[in-house]
Amino acid sequence: MPEPDFTFESRAHQNGMIHVAGVDEVGRGPLAGPVVAAAVILNPDNIPDGLNDSKKLTAKRRDALFDAIMNTADVCIAEATVSEIDSHNILRASHIAMVRAIHGLKQRADHALIDGNMIPRDLDLSAETIIKGDARSLSIAAASIVAKVWRDRHMVDLAQQFPHYGWDRNAGYPTAQHKLGLKQFGVTPHHRRSFKPVHNILYQEKNVSD
Repeated sequence: MPEPDFTFESRAHQNGMIHVAGVDEVGRGPLAGPVVAAAVILNPDNIPDGLNDSKKLTAKRRDALFDAIMNTADVCIAEATVSEIDSHNILRASHIAMVRAIHGLKQRADHALIDGNMIPRDLDLSAETIIKGDARSLSIAAASIVAKVWRDRHMVDLAQQFPHYGWDRNAGYPTAQHKLGLKQFGVTPHHRRSFKPVHNILYQEKNVSD
């Protein structure tokens, strides 16, 4: 599989777009925690070596690249909260986080490269979608690394307060340990109540207490 490159960014630059942001999100699948998006405008003259889809990198490599990206690029990390996920839906919430990340950049982006197949509906600038963008665009790869590392660290912090669910290891995804914790210790304020395994436990508790 070829590694991501700067083709999409270079094409946008040739079309007069100066600040091209790669955008990706992480955390659609977990039962707990926010959905996190990152927007990254790389410096074409100082791109960290080894950028790739965050899922293809070791945790140690992601951590090193996170620091390198933060030190060389214009980066904004944003989230949509659990309550926003529950009141909208996870797709809409992920798009809200993406737009927040793009708007939070120090430089106003001229063009956004969005991982996936859908442009957020309230994005007010030129944009294109790239399916499997984190494996094809260096800017999106950088965004995928930043979003994943930030969210994983956030879930480790939350695990200190709520130690029964294994969030420091599963980042809120529905592992056996997490589901067992839900059954034994119930639902926390950080759980997504609209997600079926969480909803089912709340519903069972409601029936028991009625």
